[in-house]
Amino acid sequence: MNFDDLNIQSDIKKAIGEIGFNKLTPIQAKAIPDGLKGIDLICQAQTGSGKTLAFAIPILDKIFIPDRSPQAIVLCPTRELCMQVAGEITKAGSKIKKLKVLAVYGGQPIGKQTRVLKKGVHVVVGTPGRVIDHIERGNLDLIGVESVVLDEADEMLDMGFREDIEFILAATPRQRQTMLFSATIPQEVREIGEVFQKNPKFIKIASNKKTAPKIAQYYCKCNIKDKFDSLCRLIEIQDSKLILIFCNTKKSVNFISKHLKKEEYSIDAIHGDMTQKARDKVMNNKAQ
Repeated sequence: MNFDDLNIQSDIKKAIGEIGFNKLTPIQAKAIPDGLKGIDLICQAQTGSGKTLAFAIPILDKIFIPDRSPQAIVLCPTRELCMQVAGEITKAGSKIKKLKVLAVYGGQPIGKQTRVLKKGVHVVVGTPGRVIDHIERGNLDLIGVESVVLDEADEMLDMGFREDIEFILAATPRQRQTMLFSATIPQEVREIGEVFQKNPKFIKIASNKKTAPKIAQYYCKCNIKDKFDSLCRLIEIQDSKLILIFCNTKKSVNFISKHLKKEEYSIDAIHGDMTQKARDKVMNNKAQ
């Protein structure tokens, strides 16, 4: 199925075409038609499957622009995912005049978010804690919400957000569409569906591939004392302009960053102990 085959606004089709998308991914082909009908969904799909557009398109297609109160809310487990999802929704709706999408998350001054909310926002993408903060401050009223999405629902529940999620869902109208997207469907996700959804349709996209397509993966064995030197040699061999290095601890991140700088590599580190401002600065530097 192609995006042109969907019965959606031409503005959305045009924006998606400019992004460069043509054919729907499996999760999009199964979830979007039901999402457009207003059906509640529980979708199991891996990261990288195109799930953001799978819920963004049904959300955008029914936004009523003259109403500048929140009509859809997407909950995400992390600030970074919040920004990513808000960005993708903004791109998909870039041809819809006067559409307002806002990401709200901790670590960013709440005053700035408050001012934007007061001016009017159609779609809110947020972490549970900051969304509740805005609700309790009177900045965010969810009475007009027609669509709720829990993105990476299993991860949010693993992080202890269940009470926050239930609080937010209880603040939305009962007559709403609720879509859950999750890599796994543990019992807690099912329980949320049982309480807050209406006869949800379950969609599962099987993942037969353990790695992303067209990505070659290699590994090399070395002694722990030789790891850093081996890493430097690999970097030299690759001769890439941009490299991501993942470590299993914050201490390792700091060690690698410090010693690569000594080797005169241009490097930035990012981990959970850094302030949001510092993390944003790193991400913005790498995006340029």
